[in-house]
Amino acid sequence: MKKMIFVILDGCGYTLAKENCGFLEHMAESGQAAKYKVISQLPSMSRPLYATLLSGLSVYRHGIVNNLVSRALEAENLFSLCRAAGLTTAAAAYHWICELFITSPFQPLQDRFVLNSPSPIQNGIYYFEDDYPDSHLFADALFLIAQCEPDFLLVHSMNIDFQGHQHRGGSREQAVAAMKADLLLSAAVPQWLAQGYQVVITADHGMNENGLHGGNTPAQREVPLYLFSPQAAMGIYEERPVDQLLVAPLLCRLLDLLPAAGMQDITALEVVFHGA
Repeated sequence: MKKMIFVILDGCGYTLAKENCGFLEHMAESGQAAKYKVISQLPSMSRPLYATLLSGLSVYRHGIVNNLVSRALEAENLFSLCRAAGLTTAAAAYHWICELFITSPFQPLQDRFVLNSPSPIQNGIYYFEDDYPDSHLFADALFLIAQCEPDFLLVHSMNIDFQGHQHRGGSREQAVAAMKADLLLSAAVPQWLAQGYQVVITADHGMNENGLHGGNTPAQREVPLYLFSPQAAMGIYEERPVDQLLVAPLLCRLLDLLPAAGMQDITALEVVFHGA
């Protein structure tokens, strides 16, 4: 059975990762990971792009058109596809993920910890403060792995986005947050790989120098994708940017799931799969 950990570094633009995520860059440079440049969908906002990353649908199709739309995603998605295939799901994530896939509005006292739920995300630990430390988030993820042994785990970090909003995109504070996330990943990724997980790391959107996102500029739309999987050829493939709509079908391919009907054809991604 193939397993996956999907990491979303909220607000981590392509240039920010390239300049500050030394571990991830090293793994791609040394042929231990594959690296791609992804162009996010519009609007380059968090909640719409969480839905896009996990459903493979454009914003107008899934209907989560801005951050104020607080309701469950009605489209087929990675969590529902995993559950239909008998896989165990989990998330250590911001509470908007709970609202998209379990219940809305989020109630901190009853929804922060969810275990053995019949919902698409069976097991979850959800935070609701944007400055919730990434160190705590990764500890939550490790707890879920140890206790629930998920086949598909979402790990969603918020500190890079938070610091960008507080101090502007490209600020020292945002760079420090990216470096801290990279440090945590340098400890977690080798452990996850040793446990038999494939790992995909990307971002929903970037951020401009005003500390904003939602619009149509490279700073707001270009994000990295790092792929750790024995199924795919390793190396740096950043010359030809990839549409964010292809991330969900990529995850399906790596998990041996049949993609949902509305997902894009994975062959457009041009990932070299071993044995394919």
